[in-house]
Amino acid sequence: MAMVGLFWIAEGDVYVGAKPVGSAPGVRLTPEGVLPLGDGQPGFHLWEDVHALTVVDVPVKTLVRQVGAVKDLVLETVLSLAMAGAPGGSYDSPALMTVRVETPDGERELSAHVATAAGYSSTEVDLSRALLSRLTEGAATLATTLAAMSEWGRKRDGETPRTAEREELLRSWVG
Repeated sequence: MAMVGLFWIAEGDVYVGAKPVGSAPGVRLTPEGVLPLGDGQPGFHLWEDVHALTVVDVPVKTLVRQVGAVKDLVLETVLSLAMAGAPGGSYDSPALMTVRVETPDGERELSAHVATAAGYSSTEVDLSRALLSRLTEGAATLATTLAAMSEWGRKRDGETPRTAEREELLRSWVG
């Protein structure tokens, strides 16, 4: 699994946001359409019906957010060590983003977990939004772009590339 912009690519599967686990919300982009995942997100949207695909509520990386993420990690580690063996333990869920799917029947809002605690760079957010827009341009563009993303995921060893490589990948997929 690897994160590239707002996308989580795992063994050829492409998700907006983090790949959901269990009944957690998520959005998978398949060659056939947009597949909502998790409890309370029924339905399937064929690409031919998707007129627009956008993401809002995206946390943008800032110094304050990065410091907060480090502080939270340290605090969580200390609490985990202190509470070792104690029953229960509550962890906050990752933040959610809203994925808007516009079809002839109207706009549907789906939820997907953010894949990074520190937020996304503004460049990656902009490129990811452009890529989502590109996916709705037509069948040929969609097939080529989604296939390139999936192929990259199948060849990847699972680690998330550094920022410069992620941005370059997004640029190449946007075209």
